[in-house]
Amino acid sequence: MALRGIDGAERAAAFIAPAGERPDPYALPDLGAAIDRMLRAVSCGEAVAVFGDFDVDGVTSAAQLSQAIAALGGVPRPYVPDRFTEGYGLNIGAIERLHAAGATLLITADCGTSSIDEVARARSLGMDVIIFDHHTVPPALPDATALVNPKLPGATPGGMLELATAGLAFHVAAALHEAADRRFDPDAYIDIAALGTVCDMAPLVDENRRLMRAGLPALARTRRPGLRALMDVSRVDAAAVSAEDIGYRLGPRLNAAGRIAHARLALELLMTDDEERGRALATQLDELNRERQQRTAEAVRLAEHMIGDAEPPPLIMIGHADFSSGIVGLIASRLVNTYARPAVVYEQGASESRASCRSIEEFHITDALRERADLFVRFGGHRAAAGFTARTADIGAVRAHLIDAAARALAGRELAPVLEIDCNLPLRGLRGEEVRWLARLGPFGIGNPQPSFLARGVTVSDVRWVGDGEKHRRLKLRDGAATWTALAFDMPEVAIAGGDRIDVVYSVDAPARADAPLELRIEDLRPAE
Repeated sequence: MALRGIDGAERAAAFIAPAGERPDPYALPDLGAAIDRMLRAVSCGEAVAVFGDFDVDGVTSAAQLSQAIAALGGVPRPYVPDRFTEGYGLNIGAIERLHAAGATLLITADCGTSSIDEVARARSLGMDVIIFDHHTVPPALPDATALVNPKLPGATPGGMLELATAGLAFHVAAALHEAADRRFDPDAYIDIAALGTVCDMAPLVDENRRLMRAGLPALARTRRPGLRALMDVSRVDAAAVSAEDIGYRLGPRLNAAGRIAHARLALELLMTDDEERGRALATQLDELNRERQQRTAEAVRLAEHMIGDAEPPPLIMIGHADFSSGIVGLIASRLVNTYARPAVVYEQGASESRASCRSIEEFHITDALRERADLFVRFGGHRAAAGFTARTADIGAVRAHLIDAAARALAGRELAPVLEIDCNLPLRGLRGEEVRWLARLGPFGIGNPQPSFLARGVTVSDVRWVGDGEKHRRLKLRDGAATWTALAFDMPEVAIAGGDRIDVVYSVDAPARADAPLELRIEDLRPAE
């Protein structure tokens, strides 16, 4: 815990305690004005457009806000844009269509903080605008009726600073019910608040940690038929669902809708009450995810071929007409993991190109975009991830600026993958009771990584391939009298044979059931010194 900045008995006890009480949501800026306007819309029967981004955070936020409005008798009209025809963020075409359909209040979920022109257009049409967002705040803000963003300068949201919009929407739903003097059932919302929090890579500390500790049990007993079906097709044990299941199984399938087809499929899956429709949507998302995996693998191979064998610059920026805008963020993430430096990947179009950016801790990618805002048609994001649309004719200038900004920020730093190890812990020193106690430090994720340990000189007594193809292996490792089963994922190039002596970096997956065996997960290995 000390290695994670949790020092002192009081903070440690709070860290491992059960989920506590919800903080006061009115610590969030502009929340009072937002709640007042939403209640007036409900009481007057106004049509309320809820415009969510097309990723999991945006979709889960839009679902919660729409659900809360409907629960109070309001008329929500949830809307998510088409990634391929509308692009990221609020857009004027959608605003005009929603206005024509009768919406008098526009609510944004996971976008809008940078949408000065779009909000001005909505106001000119007579629409009020409420923005719920968590992205980095620009110097100039839109003229919204209320802008609820915990990152606003001067805001004092306490532990809510790092909320994803899904967590923000959960607190809005609670405040809306309480202001209307209606009972609020947190389990009806926090299941998908947890989904959006993990999928948007929000740090699992402070209020995000509380949301997750309450949200995972709520997800295990969710009443959403589509979500239950999605866990089934994803082979997730609902009773033992974890943050890792969200990040690697549920999230990719929900995101596949917006990456390959349309995010409205994911939104409908979360909101439907129909068992049969939920099952059909879950099956469709599973198929879309398989297609997404294939496209991503092909695109990553092309990207690595384009980069070649030479040492890349401090920021990688590549584009191609064959890079679909639906997967450029996935390609960028793979490149960051491989080359340990920021990456920008764009779909090259005839007149405009759309890009996704992923970064490392030492480089604030959105600030770098903001330095040359004149080069972009639109952009937005936060420290670790961003997106932009630029004129294709300006791509060369964008590349030169971003590489220069990264070179300045990363000067003197060694850009190589780093694996953080908590401590030396020989396998013979592992005991089941101690290891199960580690589960109390969970849920694990961004900001609270799974503890990892180093064991030297262990003997491989057995090795065999598992899963599809020769990518993953199950090992039996012996250290003195102790023998442990271990799984090594995605290490097809590493030669391992029975009788080898190796050093391993490993973590321990504490099982959800007390009678299940413990297994180690190999994070890295090498021949023993």
